[in-house]
Amino acid sequence: MSERQPTASMPASGIVVAGGRSRRMGQDKRQLKLWGDSGPTLLQHTVDLVASLCAEVIVVLNDPEAWTQLSARIVPDVYPDGGALGGIYSGLAAATHEHALVIAADMPLLNLELLRWMVAQPRDYDVLVPQLGSGRARNRLGVESLHAIYSRNCLEPIARQLDAGNPQVIGFYPEVRVRLMEPPLIAQFDPAGDAFRNVNTPEDLDVVRELLARS
Repeated sequence: MSERQPTASMPASGIVVAGGRSRRMGQDKRQLKLWGDSGPTLLQHTVDLVASLCAEVIVVLNDPEAWTQLSARIVPDVYPDGGALGGIYSGLAAATHEHALVIAADMPLLNLELLRWMVAQPRDYDVLVPQLGSGRARNRLGVESLHAIYSRNCLEPIARQLDAGNPQVIGFYPEVRVRLMEPPLIAQFDPAGDAFRNVNTPEDLDVVRELLARS
């Protein structure tokens, strides 16, 4: 079977982690309208994409009054100071299904084919996570932990880690079954690596707008 050929799978939940404060951007990046004034916000776009793959969509954020029209279930952070790891925990704790696709809210160039492949894989892991190429490491494992699938088996080790005051996302990985998606596999779907671009700064936003204009 080809690496790119999907396999049958059980339904998965979808979690969009949207609790960032956008300090470096200078504006709420979740509200960005990158597809025109009449298009969706970045957060709604992400929700719509995840909804096309998952049986439910949960958004973790702490200002629900600003998102009354969002077509997803909103849950608050259980650990308000837990960062991205706290967001993962909060979404998993609310999820209906055993596994959940977890996506950051600030990735406008997500690759649907890559995500579909991930969701379709046999669930013989607790974490399925892309490992980026050299020079793009975001942590010591070089993985993109907010573009991954997590099982509810991760809840207890995450809670122990957060209770100990450690918000590093990959800190609990040694306690669960982790399957890495290596760079050559990812390149079959996303050779330019654009799927993992986020918009943390105005400079990031300029690059993303240029790439969207080209496409």
